[in-house]
Amino acid sequence: MDKEVHEFLLKHLQGIMTNDIASYHETTAEDLTLYEWWVTPHRLDGLPFHEFMMTANAERGAVFGAEQAGQTRFDLANLLIQRYGDTAIASYTLLISTSLGTGVTVAVHNESRVMVKLNGNWKVVHVHKSPAYSAPHVG
Repeated sequence: MDKEVHEFLLKHLQGIMTNDIASYHETTAEDLTLYEWWVTPHRLDGLPFHEFMMTANAERGAVFGAEQAGQTRFDLANLLIQRYGDTAIASYTLLISTSLGTGVTVAVHNESRVMVKLNGNWKVVHVHKSPAYSAPHVG
């Protein structure tokens, strides 16, 4: 596994999870494109969408991707990093575990993040998320 890209990816995701907009800007390209299956079936462009979500989550004490506020952690299952020079692709299943008074809930989905090294710094330029459940054709 590529240590440099792995450490960058963890920093990027931690910034999102803690609603750290400065870190999000540091690790994300302004022309970001993404697909988030639970939000809309269409491509989202740019940073303002997530800035709004991160600000709203911070105000209610929640982290990005969690249903409610509570102690949260994230794990990357089946992480694969493919690096081609100054371009890297990370694919994994993201698990966001949240501890609530009623127990622990886990939100799960599959992600791919495309990262490019621009002017010596890694930036996420594209994200694609899909649900992590059995396909309809699987009986």
